[in-house]
Amino acid sequence: MCVKHVPDTAATIRIGTDDCIDENITFIMNPYDENAVEEAVRLKKQTIDADVIAVTLGKGTAEATLRSAMAMGADRAILVKSKSSHDSISTARALCAAIQRDGDPDIVFTGKESVDNEGFQTMFHLAACLDVPVVSNAVKFAMTDTTIRVTCEMEAGDLEHIEMETPCVIGAGKDLNQPSYPKLPDILKARKKPLTEIELSDLGIATPASRVEMIKIESIKEERYPEIIDGTADEIADTIVHVLREKAKVLDG
Repeated sequence: MCVKHVPDTAATIRIGTDDCIDENITFIMNPYDENAVEEAVRLKKQTIDADVIAVTLGKGTAEATLRSAMAMGADRAILVKSKSSHDSISTARALCAAIQRDGDPDIVFTGKESVDNEGFQTMFHLAACLDVPVVSNAVKFAMTDTTIRVTCEMEAGDLEHIEMETPCVIGAGKDLNQPSYPKLPDILKARKKPLTEIELSDLGIATPASRVEMIKIESIKEERYPEIIDGTADEIADTIVHVLREKAKVLDG
């Protein structure tokens, strides 16, 4: 499965030098990826001769997230090392190259999104690179032989039931399972599990023609102009409607 090393959502993000965030904060495994790891580990318990392999693209510090995945039950891990930031297309190509270099996967689990960029695209680009089917926001999963049955939550809470064959890519949603957090013995064992490091440059990935480049990153400036509205209830209501229509531009007509 694919995991990502992301800033803790409880951390205070500050912009540092060179248009990068100050990384002197706590980093964790992307929360949705925890569901992906949990489902992969559960599936392993039902399958003979299955290996659960965690893969990520990131800096050397991303090893901590891979160790967390192995503490949750992954057998080994692959770290594709890069000091640069990458868009979803480049990330997918790097993950695909690392996965194919290691072998042919039956199922690639990912989280449905990352809480830092919230691009929702990497799993789809990865499936395209692997030339396999993909589903996102999976809330139920079942496997019989080579047939996969997945229930995905769509907009407005609608559910879509999908059947497909392996190999495939599955984006895990929060309702797919409840991750089992590791105990101390599991954490200690994870330190001894094999972790392979690969330099991104060694994978020979060409720069995609279609890509997203970060030009600048800056904090959002919140500007508020409070006003006191006086008058009768009808006059106050009329004023609020006027503000919402003319200033906030959230009402039509």
